[in-house]
Amino acid sequence: QVQLVESGGGLVQAGGSLRLSCAASGRGFSINGMGWQRQAPGKQRELVAGITSGGSTNYEDSVKGRFTISRDNAKNTVYLQMNSLKPEDTAVYYCYARVSPYIYWGQGTQVTVSS
Repeated sequence: QVQLVESGGGLVQAGGSLRLSCAASGRGFSINGMGWQRQAPGKQRELVAGITSGGSTNYEDSVKGRFTISRDNAKNTVYLQMNSLKPEDTAVYYCYARVSPYIYWGQGTQVTVSS
């Protein structure tokens, strides 16, 4: 069993920045991919960014150039640096971790961007 604990959400004005963190804990696991998805009210959950254990990254088109995903494998932690935030980035952000053959999810953290 793997537990994911997120932190760093909050309220920020448009153009501001936030940094999300997600730490994985448990026993005897090896994490493959990690990343973030988000779900805005009335919308489907979408991938925001992902990162492999080797450091390869991918981003949703609307966040490219503004968000940066990184991970510390020694700490089993993934980060999402969000800059130039826009009101349309408002959503609940969920981190995930792939521990083959399972995917584990965090509890979600609210990010609200005011105009």
